Amino acid sequence: MSDMTLGSSTELQSPSRPDMSGGNKPLHVALFFIVLIGALGFAAFSILHDMHSVGEGALATGTFVMLGIALVIALAFEFVNGFHDTANAVATVIYTRSLPPLVAVIWSGFWNFLGVSLSTGAVAYSIVTLLPVELILQAGSSAGYAMIFALLIAAIVWNLVTWAFGIPNSSSHALVGSIMGVGLANQLMSPTGAATQGVDWGQVEKVFSSLLFSPICGFVMAGLLLLVMKLLVRNKALYQAPEGDTPPPLWIRALLIFTCTGVSFSHGGNDGQKGMGLIMLILIGAAPTAYALNRAMPESAMPAFIQSSAEAEKIFLTHAPSPVSSLTAENARDIVGAGLRAKSIASPETYDALAVLSNDISTSVKTYGSMKAVPAAAVPNVRTDMYLVADAIRVMGEAEGFTPAEKKSLKSFQSELYHGTRFIPLWVKVSVAIALGLGTMVGWKRIVVTVGEKIGKTHMTYAEGASAEIVAMTTIGLAEGYGLPVSTTHILSSGVAGTMAANGSGVQFATLRSMALAWVTTLPAAMAIAGLLYVLFRQIF
Repeated sequence: MSDMTLGSSTELQSPSRPDMSGGNKPLHVALFFIVLIGALGFAAFSILHDMHSVGEGALATGTFVMLGIALVIALAFEFVNGFHDTANAVATVIYTRSLPPLVAVIWSGFWNFLGVSLSTGAVAYSIVTLLPVELILQAGSSAGYAMIFALLIAAIVWNLVTWAFGIPNSSSHALVGSIMGVGLANQLMSPTGAATQGVDWGQVEKVFSSLLFSPICGFVMAGLLLLVMKLLVRNKALYQAPEGDTPPPLWIRALLIFTCTGVSFSHGGNDGQKGMGLIMLILIGAAPTAYALNRAMPESAMPAFIQSSAEAEKIFLTHAPSPVSSLTAENARDIVGAGLRAKSIASPETYDALAVLSNDISTSVKTYGSMKAVPAAAVPNVRTDMYLVADAIRVMGEAEGFTPAEKKSLKSFQSELYHGTRFIPLWVKVSVAIALGLGTMVGWKRIVVTVGEKIGKTHMTYAEGASAEIVAMTTIGLAEGYGLPVSTTHILSSGVAGTMAANGSGVQFATLRSMALAWVTTLPAAMAIAGLLYVLFRQIF
């Protein structure tokens, strides 16, 4: 990669740039590759163990190769995410001399690891819901692999392009654009249906709103927080730039390290999940017996699950046509799938089909006694039924004609279905966490220099760094709790700009223009790259 960054911006002259030359010693490189090889080996061992524990036979050679390539690409996305996005978390502690660069990067990587490992998985599946229904249900098909390869490679390519120029860019933004590109390309390649059905625009609007909110929130809230700090905390040291390489006063240093830790942990908990849902689609397609259903659900939870399913069936039958038709489960799946593609569930015929699928789910659980006892031959249909019903309830939203009690029962059933299908094995979290952490330690310098030197016209003060990171830490943490993907890059870099503006330090508009241009072009660029790759991979596969 070229060493070129945002050269049109003004370089800071005083204080000098922190020494960021460490970290390339032979021992560090050796440790990096040891951890990398160990992580890949751990993932391979875990897959084989999971398959053996459920009695799933050996994978066909072609499936095994495709699975391996897909997992490597998914982990590569998280790796690139680490060195692109996480650099934002360490820029403030490096440029305020709170931590040496190598220590800051290792510290941030560790807390990213913990953030991923302790994440809920909600963000992972909010990303998955953007994908076309048929590709989700056929993740192991040639179209499914083409989808995974296209959208992940497109996001990686765009992240690398923006990183090469030192432009802070959102990996979330790139991934959403890639998903939209795949969805539209998939629909345009289909001889039936409208192109607008290839993307769940309601979910895109929800996710895109959170991404649009990120830079606005970062700029405004960080600027306001700095002004409040200036009113309440009169310590002059807080508003002064570092003198040479001297660390800040102890309490300020502790505050900055704490905010860096919080941003790193929150980034891991939010951004680290984005590849998890895609990894689960890969695993479900390649080894459905092991990964399509949550086999860790205890048998003690089954009576409540069955009761919830029976209640949902009665509710759907109440709104179905009279007399109720005698649909087969296969026909019911087709009807609900068509309704989901058209984003139109509110019809008696669809409610009839949902009642059939709810009954099919209940019967299967009663017959086998637990999720882990569902035989391999029945797993695909059971998962398909559970996914279709859960997604139909989501699309229904506040559908008219249902009483508050009925809506509550359906939401309860949806939660049970999510518990049975939306899960992330611990080894997936650990593998993603290692990829994100290792990425943090590799390509951080370009983005750190941009955030530390090329946003403001003067050197970053302690208060400016702390304000930007407090806002980023809080916003990302709240978004993870609500299952919303947000951009660490946008929140923190715009937060730094907001503090500079509020403090009268001035901002470098050339950098802001480059960031805004990247924000505007990311969506169409990622869509175009992913769409073209998807068409190409469909022909290859």
